[in-house]
Amino acid sequence: MSAPGRSVPHSEGMNAVAGDSRDPNVAASTPAATRRAILNTIRGSSGNLVEWYDVYVYTVFATYFENQFFDSADKNSTVYVYAIFAVTFVMRPVGSWFFGRYADRRGRRAALTFSVSLMAACSLVVALTPGRESIGVWAAVVLVLARLVQGFATGGEYGTSATYMSEAATRERRGFFSSFQYVTLIGGHVLAQLTLLVMQSFLDKEQIADFGWRIAFFIGGVAAVVVFWLRRSMDESLTSEQLEAVRSGEDRSSGSLRELLVNYWRPLLVCFLVTIGGTIAFYTYSVNAPAIVKTAYEDHGKTGTWINLVGLVFLMLLQPLGGLISDKVGRKPVLIFFGVGGVIYTYFLITYLPKTTSIAASLTLVCIGYVILTGYTSINAIVKAELFPSHIRALGVGIGYAVANSAFGGTAPVIYQAAKNGGHVPLFIAYVTAVIAVSLLVYIFVLRNKSETALDREQGRAYAVQGGPRD
Repeated sequence: MSAPGRSVPHSEGMNAVAGDSRDPNVAASTPAATRRAILNTIRGSSGNLVEWYDVYVYTVFATYFENQFFDSADKNSTVYVYAIFAVTFVMRPVGSWFFGRYADRRGRRAALTFSVSLMAACSLVVALTPGRESIGVWAAVVLVLARLVQGFATGGEYGTSATYMSEAATRERRGFFSSFQYVTLIGGHVLAQLTLLVMQSFLDKEQIADFGWRIAFFIGGVAAVVVFWLRRSMDESLTSEQLEAVRSGEDRSSGSLRELLVNYWRPLLVCFLVTIGGTIAFYTYSVNAPAIVKTAYEDHGKTGTWINLVGLVFLMLLQPLGGLISDKVGRKPVLIFFGVGGVIYTYFLITYLPKTTSIAASLTLVCIGYVILTGYTSINAIVKAELFPSHIRALGVGIGYAVANSAFGGTAPVIYQAAKNGGHVPLFIAYVTAVIAVSLLVYIFVLRNKSETALDREQGRAYAVQGGPRD
């Protein structure tokens, strides 16, 4: 029995953007629909860029500000800093529940505007917090609290952003348009690295550790003001009928955790299992690997930063290509490419990158990993969004991602650091490889290629049916 407000009328809202007809033989989306999709993608992804800058500015500048919050004589201070990074992931499932429910009941635009405002406020708090010498242990307490709130906001950003980007896309280019979620997610990391590179050009290491890192956090807080205006002007992807049904009390199932766990537990489980391999690979390849490069070129700080920056720009530019490929061949082959590559390559990356002192070799090792990683990052948003109907989509995508991300993604940097300190790096490699292998089995045996999805039923099929079943 379908709840009121679940149907998606094609007379208004984002459905016109995505291609109205359910007929698989309809013409491609109109130029007007494509232009509208582009504008909404820019508005939606701009906040993603700022939010993920705020996430990654922490890891990029961690080695510079750790002594502001922890005793420099403590050899575990670096572990503490990355442990705070990991602890913030505890809040992501909570944020995903709150913002997912909010987005499914009050609209994607309202949820995305709220999350970016919260993220920015916390970045300003971190930028202005006095150091350990001034307020003692309270400096670390404020840092932890601010990062916990940011984890809450980030949990909401991912699910709602992935949902919006998928719904904003034209039906035959869903992979391409939704890939811009990770273009801007990685772009936030690029901006954080670029900010460090600019500072290294004008400030010495002591100056960055003294006040430069504060400027980096302040930039993230101020940038959100522009994003707040952009997000308020983007189209809402839920129809007025759906939102009115929620407001009137006619629809009580939209954004309901009970609805998700009782009626959509299977796609939720698939979402979780699809994510675990991708998220642990993402943080291993894009957080641990740059940290390894930075350590390898510790005496030449700008060299390590350049390698990381070029590699991340390369990864960012690959995302639309991965999305386009999935629009042609389907999502499943692209995910299998990632899974097989991740199982094989993780050992080589983590084993040989710390031993490499050639700039070309370091960059090559990193970029090979990024090509493999693109098989997941470029299409993970659309793969998850296609699992759920609109009335539960933001919550389902957000919870499935956040639980996996908290358990396997956010913990990867601190587990690696602890394994490195204890001389157990091979165990870390085995752990990452095993998690990716679990997701690979799901890609192969659970997912079906080009089969009809929830988005197809709402907004028209992404792939024309030529006859016969799809595998």
